[in-house]
Amino acid sequence: MDLDEYFKRIGFYASCDKLDLATLKLIHRQHVMSIPFENLSIHCGERITMDLEVIFNKVVRSSRGGWCLENNSLFGWVLRQMGFNTTTLSSRVFNSFLNDFGPLDSHLINKVNIDGKAYITDVSFGVSSQVREPLELISGKEQPQAAGVFRLIDKGEMWVLEKTGRKPEVPNPEFATSSLVSRKETKQIYCFTLEPRGVDHFVDKCHRLQTDPTSLFTNKSICSLQTPTGFRALIGKTYSEVTFKPEEGVDVLDMRDISDDEIEEILMEKFNIKLQNKLKILVA
Repeated sequence: MDLDEYFKRIGFYASCDKLDLATLKLIHRQHVMSIPFENLSIHCGERITMDLEVIFNKVVRSSRGGWCLENNSLFGWVLRQMGFNTTTLSSRVFNSFLNDFGPLDSHLINKVNIDGKAYITDVSFGVSSQVREPLELISGKEQPQAAGVFRLIDKGEMWVLEKTGRKPEVPNPEFATSSLVSRKETKQIYCFTLEPRGVDHFVDKCHRLQTDPTSLFTNKSICSLQTPTGFRALIGKTYSEVTFKPEEGVDVLDMRDISDDEIEEILMEKFNIKLQNKLKILVA
């Protein structure tokens, strides 16, 4: 594994001599703009592993994306190789059906310390909840980014990440009531503690998330990539191009269903992904 290969993959050509916040912000942003959040392997008959070399070959050398256990593991390795003071953490994602955080602390994130300040990095949540830059670990501080205003809240026994976004505008009337459209202006995303985690903590969770029939990831194929003006997403057979319009207080969601014949073309043209195995999309 080679850092230069990773830097080329994300289009990072700046100097990395300084281990400062500016460098961290740039690498974080380049990652989310270049490497998709996706779980397509599950729907291609491929096994997802926590083996870092396998992840590197998939994401960097084979121009694929990955879910948090892959992308954030890779990102943590990159930061450590560069010399950043980096700690891996686990988090529990908010479940809207339970109206609570899920029981499985399976979402991998990283904490980075720079000049006495701590920052949370997360290059793999995807869609409208994706942060583009690290978040300073200060309770209640409003941290505006492209997708909205993010906050980290210290609840004592845990920290909570929440986001206030904008109203969705959906031009296609067929999707006016789609469950894929988030209508809650302020929402909780996940909670976490500052307890350091090793890779072993995630191995069983990685297996469960890709085999449990009740898992979101076994029920839906997901691929999303941040863009300069918003993000793109292919969830099942629904393709969306989202444009952030903060000056108007809305996000415009251009949504349509695609045919089987369009899937390969969409993945290549919009996400730069060419799958080795056929994608099998479950139809609800």
